[in-house]
Amino acid sequence: MGCAVLGLLVVISARLAPSYLRNYQLQQFVEETTQRVANQTASDDVLRTQIVEKAAELDLPIKADNVLVKRTAGGLRIDVRYAVRVDLPLYTVSLHFYPGAEK
Repeated sequence: MGCAVLGLLVVISARLAPSYLRNYQLQQFVEETTQRVANQTASDDVLRTQIVEKAAELDLPIKADNVLVKRTAGGLRIDVRYAVRVDLPLYTVSLHFYPGAEK
């Protein structure tokens, strides 16, 4: 019985891990994007396009509506909101992610 539970945990982890890894890669990209000096003056649409293109490379379901760009007197903040549906044996789960960064 213990082996069955352990096997189930391994299967679930193997199905969830890629989504978390891709989210981590997107988080790193968002942080780099906010830190680039050239992006401080880039339009919001250009920044959204950069994020959406990176998300497409990572096979993440992100559209321009999921990317929020805020400008402050001191810098730039980018927030991304999205969910990934993962089908597990006998169950489906939606993982909600909120990567963001500020300079």
